Amino acid sequence: MASTSSLLLVLAVACFISPAISQTCSTQNVSTSFDSCMDLPVLDSYLHYTYDAANSSLSVAFVATPPRSGDWVAWGINPTGTRMLGSQAFLAYSPRAGARPMVDTYNISSYNLTPGRLTFDFWNVRAESMPGNLIVIYASVKVPMGANSVNQVWQIGGNVTNGRPGVHPMTPANMASTRVLRLTGSDAPSSAPGSAPGSAPGSAPGSAPGSVPGSAQGPTTPGASTTPGQAGGPENAGSMSTSVNFGVNFGILVMLATIFIF
Repeated sequence: MASTSSLLLVLAVACFISPAISQTCSTQNVSTSFDSCMDLPVLDSYLHYTYDAANSSLSVAFVATPPRSGDWVAWGINPTGTRMLGSQAFLAYSPRAGARPMVDTYNISSYNLTPGRLTFDFWNVRAESMPGNLIVIYASVKVPMGANSVNQVWQIGGNVTNGRPGVHPMTPANMASTRVLRLTGSDAPSSAPGSAPGSAPGSAPGSAPGSVPGSAQGPTTPGASTTPGQAGGPENAGSMSTSVNFGVNFGILVMLATIFIF
């Protein structure tokens, strides 16, 4: 029979494992409904998304936790490659504790991060906070008609000083935060029959009430550019299956329980 100490140890291990099981995209309650979601492989980040083939749009909610209060998170698309440099990104951070996150657009041509225009149309951009210090970036973007995939990039980074984002850490995880997001094919989600979640019916991509087409907008304000971006890349998506995560963690729990009980 198992001793009391062994059972307590197993329960303690279960407590450490259970957060890993619960922290999946399928358990997150983002404020907009999406067709699919994936647990991104590094930086404890998640992507909820819907691809609408009818109007070549991709609507996303990117979820990540800044390493420290005042740090930033970002998600974007690289139209020409698979690296961070060259990416067209949405970057968000909380200006102070408890404040609503601010989001702006960044055309990343160097590690000196400054706001700039994107090379594709976008709309309905906003950021929100979630319990656990999570930040969510919502955006809808125009992708090339008939594109099979886009090169997505994501990042969590350095402290924001006077509204200026600092350089992100150079850990292996930070350097590996790029993957291909499949839009069509057997491993891609079904296309949405109507307009993408969060898009404004009847409005042209890249436009929003009060916005100036072709100009970068300030923090928390949707904006637009007039030049469609180009997207493409390798054939394999970089998703992690929720069921695999659960199975691995449950298997570890059972194995540990067997060792300590018997």
